[in-house]
Amino acid sequence: MSLYHLQKFLFELNRGELAQEKYRDDLPGLLHEYDLTDEEQAALNAGDIGLLYVLGVNGQILMHYAAFLGIEWFDYLNMMREGIKKHGAVRDGVYAMTGGGSSFTDEEKNR
Repeated sequence: MSLYHLQKFLFELNRGELAQEKYRDDLPGLLHEYDLTDEEQAALNAGDIGLLYVLGVNGQILMHYAAFLGIEWFDYLNMMREGIKKHGAVRDGVYAMTGGGSSFTDEEKNR
């Protein structure tokens, strides 16, 4: 159930000025308000978009977090791709990958 708490954290951060203020002033304290794994906390502490994507964070939530961090759109997309290379296939959520993350389309194979 941890993905729920991870996404809830990001959702509330994306929408709330109070959460954003806490993020800037006391990120460890804010993170402890949520039931997050050590890996999730590390990804949030590092602003690791790629790992958050691999952990299963919804792209609509993740893109707003990336913008909050000041990450440009094409860099954000590249960070997700690099996350798969570094951390493996998306593990959970709506983007979970089957077949080890291999693409089945010619478009992706020819990239």
